[in-house]
Amino acid sequence: MKVRVDPERCQGHTLCAMVAPEVFRLDEVDGHSSAVHEDVPADQEETASEAAHSCPERAITVWGDR
Repeated sequence: MKVRVDPERCQGHTLCAMVAPEVFRLDEVDGHSSAVHEDVPADQEETASEAAHSCPERAITVWGDR
């Protein structure tokens, strides 16, 4: 599974990092999110999907096999 955060859509709500702190990191300046790695570790796939669904801006895309 892969994950990506659209920097144009992310508004820095930080929900993704609260749900999946191992998958997403927050910018120290503006709080915007980015993926730690595009390839999500197998043990983090479920939380990465939950984080994508929690994003009010729908800025997170997940794709690939689970």
